Amino acid sequence: MELRQKLILASGSPRRLDLLKQVGIEPARLMPMDIDETPKKSEHPRSLARRLSTEKARAAEAVLKGDLAWKDSYILAADTVVAVGRRIVGKAEYLEEAASALHLLSGRNHWVFTGLCLITPDRTVRQTVVETKVRFKRLSGLDIESYLASGQWRGKAGAYAIQGIAGSFVQKLVGSYTNVVGLPLHESLQLLSGEGFDVQSGWVEG
Repeated sequence: MELRQKLILASGSPRRLDLLKQVGIEPARLMPMDIDETPKKSEHPRSLARRLSTEKARAAEAVLKGDLAWKDSYILAADTVVAVGRRIVGKAEYLEEAASALHLLSGRNHWVFTGLCLITPDRTVRQTVVETKVRFKRLSGLDIESYLASGQWRGKAGAYAIQGIAGSFVQKLVGSYTNVVGLPLHESLQLLSGEGFDVQSGWVEG
């Protein structure tokens, strides 16, 4: 891959990495950025996703500043926020948080927002926010108890991973499925290709 085609993914998410690999894009470097993800007072979930993705991209850019090996690279960052109305359902770290989130999502619609931020080699910043509407079935006590026992909720926005067991909870999904996994592929590739990144370079059979 040519130098100008180097992509840095400002994330440590295995799901985002797998999604990019699914479409033939292998990031040259993973740079998970440790930033404060606390929502601001009255911050809309969409605005939070946009802000955090931008902060992650900017943080990676700052780390790489002056490093000639990465001066011609693209930096892609993403942040996913789950919300019921304006209420943000954060990443669950404890069992009680996960249980509360699942009870909240049970039998109702929620929104998944993923903010995307791309910083190009000439340091142009491109942003977008992708939204998907998801409806869960009404979860029984056994559903919730068994899902909590699976551990698949840990560290996940909304306390669930749609690509795992929780996929069976989804009654209806309107929008991008990959957005709910954590990286909307269509929009990510649109951002990249729009700024000159050859998204098809990895499609050649070899």
